[in-house]
Formats: sequence, C-alpha cells, structure tokens
Amino acid sequence: MFRLRAVTLAAAAAAGLVLITAAPAPAAAPITTSIYTADPAALVVGDTMYLYTGHDEAPAGGSNFVMRDWHVFTSGDATAWTDQGAKLKLTDFSWAGADAWAGEVEPRGGKYYWYAPVNGNGAGWMDIGVAVGDSPLGPFRDAKGGPLISDSTPNSSPLNIDPTVFTDDDGQAYIYWGSYYGLRAAKLKPDMINLDGGVITPSGVSNFWEAPWMFKRNGTYYLAYSANDSACSAPGYACIRYATASNPLGPWTHRGVVLDQVTSTTNHPAIIEFKGQWYMVYHNANSPGGGNFRRSVTLDKLYWNADGTMQKVVQTTGPASSNLALSATASTSYVSPWETLGAIKDGFTPANSADHSHGAYGNWSHQGTEWLEYQWPSAQTVGRVGVYWFDDDQGIDLPASCKVQYWNGSAYVDVPGQSACGVAANTFNTVTFPSISTTRLRLSITSKSGFSTGVLEWTAQA
Repeated sequence: MFRLRAVTLAAAAAAGLVLITAAPAPAAAPITTSIYTADPAALVVGDTMYLYTGHDEAPAGGSNFVMRDWHVFTSGDATAWTDQGAKLKLTDFSWAGADAWAGEVEPRGGKYYWYAPVNGNGAGWMDIGVAVGDSPLGPFRDAKGGPLISDSTPNSSPLNIDPTVFTDDDGQAYIYWGSYYGLRAAKLKPDMINLDGGVITPSGVSNFWEAPWMFKRNGTYYLAYSANDSACSAPGYACIRYATASNPLGPWTHRGVVLDQVTSTTNHPAIIEFKGQWYMVYHNANSPGGGNFRRSVTLDKLYWNADGTMQKVVQTTGPASSNLALSATASTSYVSPWETLGAIKDGFTPANSADHSHGAYGNWSHQGTEWLEYQWPSAQTVGRVGVYWFDDDQGIDLPASCKVQYWNGSAYVDVPGQSACGVAANTFNTVTFPSISTTRLRLSITSKSGFSTGVLEWTAQA
C-alpha cells in the first residue's frame, strides 16, 4: 500500500536500515483510508460485492458521531475496493435532521431498497426511513416520504436504529432493528415500505445490544448482533454474538461469540458469501488517525463447522492481533515508582484513558520529552503501532506530541513515512508506516507544559 522512491531506499541503505516494501494487504486491511467508514452492510449482485457504509466525519479528538451520508464500495475479489461515492445523503430525506447511521440495502423486484436510520425532524429521536433505486448504485430517492419506523410505532425499540432486512425463499421479507437491549422484528409488505402486522420482541437473543444482521444458510436462520456483556468484551466495548432459529421470527438459540471486541468501542457485523467464501465485514479504529468516531470498515474470512456453527473470526489486523510487543522487553527513560511499566504490553484494552485497572505507565513528575522502548532478541518487521494514552485528570495529561523511532544499528532515528501520531483520549491512536526491520523500537513522547505523560497500552504489529 505504500511505495518508496528509489532515492529513499538508497538513503535508508546508506544509513544501515533495512526497509521492506509492504506486501499486498490481506483481506482485513481497511477498504479505504481516504475517508472513515463504519456500520457496513454487504450485498452480492452477480460477480460484484457491494458494501454500503456510514461515513464518519468527526474531527480528530471529537467526542461524538458526525455522519451526513452513506457511501457504496464495490469489489470483484473482496480485496481491492472502489469507492463509488456518496450514494445516499441526509438531504435525500426531507424529514431528516441528522445522523446518517447504520443502514442496509435489500433487493426486490428489480429495485433496491435502502433502509436508513436517521434523526427525524419530528417528535422522538431516531427513525428508520426507506430509499429506493433501480440499481445497487442508485440513484436512490425517498420511497415513502416519512419514517417506516419511529417512536410512535407500537412496541418500537427504545432506539430505532440498525435495520437488517431479510427476504425468505417464499418472498416474505422481514426487518429486525433496535438498540438499548430492545431488539424488534416485523414482517414487511410486498411493497417493502410498510410493515405487515405488528412488531414483535424476538426471544432467545442473549445479551443483545444493537446492530442485528440476519441471513439464512442451509435452511437455518442466523442472527448476528453486537453485544457488550462482560463475558465477551471489556466495559464499554462490543463483541459479535450470534443465534440460530428454524423460523425467521424465532425463537432464537444463542450459539456464542463469532467476533471478539475490536479497537473501536462499537462494532457492526455483516456476514455474506461471495464466490464460495464467507466473510465477516465489520469496522474498527485501525486506520491512521482512527478512533471511536473515526472508524474503518474491514473484512475477514469466516469459516463454518460441520454442525453449522460458525468458527470465531480471526482478526488479521489491529492492536489485539499479532502484537509484537508481547514478546519484547520494555524499557523507559523514566517511570514513576508507583506506576507499572509492564502494563503497556499486557494485551489489555482499556475502557477509557482513566482506566488503570490493569496498571499504567506514568512519568510524573517529569516534564518534556520521555520515551518508551521495545527490544527484541532478533529483528522484527513492524509497520504499525497503536498507543492508548493514560490521563488521570491530575498531573498526567494527554501529550502534546509523539513520534515513532527505531534503531538503525548505531542510533535512534525517526521512522520515515509515518502517519500522524495521534494524542486522542479513550481510543487507540494508530501510527502506520512503510514496514521496517529492527530489533529496537521507541515511542518518543512530549508533554504539555506543566504536565507529565502516561500510557496504558502500546502495541506493535507487522
């Protein structure tokens, strides 16, 4: 994904550093790093996979979602993706005011129906609208002129978001949606823009939080969804659980966790078969400058057991995956006597920047520039680091700046081509760069005036 000019390589060779040109990214590389994407929905039409995503536009360090439109990405191999642009916008719904959140597209009768949760201008909070287009890329227009589901819908969810629509073999379509533990379901009429009968509360869906995704395989109905219970994720984070049923409206039987927590607090699954291979599509915070409100859609292969249960998906990117820090020896310019240097490489994902339940590194009362270092007995290939900052709201604060350095055989020098080193709270700040081979890696941290700095977790990946 990164290219180095010959002059850069020559200069690196003269300095004694071995630079390795990055190999083609595996399937789990973000589908794009040009924009931040979230809440994927997947659709296969012919030999093309379509991903319908939200678009995160929050500024660096932002503390809320900023989402105004939805994008469509296409691929013929589930590896190389083309951004087809924003194909649906809030302004396409005259009754919408804000919040272009997680939607899904369902085909029927040669048309494509895009179910989209938005903050309506009327009473209540989130509504679910429907747009329609004549192709998977639209153009899409409001199909109803008002919400399909709102707070006024009898037995609606406490939060009407995250619709998933499934059409059974007999042509009957179903919609599932909800959040705040309020999973709801209903039939859709053949016109796809009106409910057919009452709203039900499905049973047997353990620890549901939000983001349902429904599909069918070999006669069995599957419902994947976001859960945030302590048995599968750290406080404030989500994993993906799933359940099965013999009827599209349940009752459901919980089967387990299919995707562990990721680097963003939220997660949103889409599970689909494409050219004989199944995929889990989801989002995380692994793109440069990413965070809880600047997410990135990615996908990994999903495999099945003979009994129809899903194997847990292996995340091939992210601070929790192939963390080279776990095998390194950590050192530092200074650590406060009451803090814990080893906490930076214990593999724990904090709930927030004040979470020192697993210990924390801090250098109070030192100010200015301090450093952390990883050292390995043999050279490691590194192309990404993630930093979760510690902030105790006292003498330790978020840093003013940071940078990644490496040992070139005789001295520490800055890693060339590194992305911005973020200093946001409550998230992993990811720094990417053309892969290097080194035995020693350093994180240089400069404090704000009058404060010291701290780190809860520092990861390193190939």
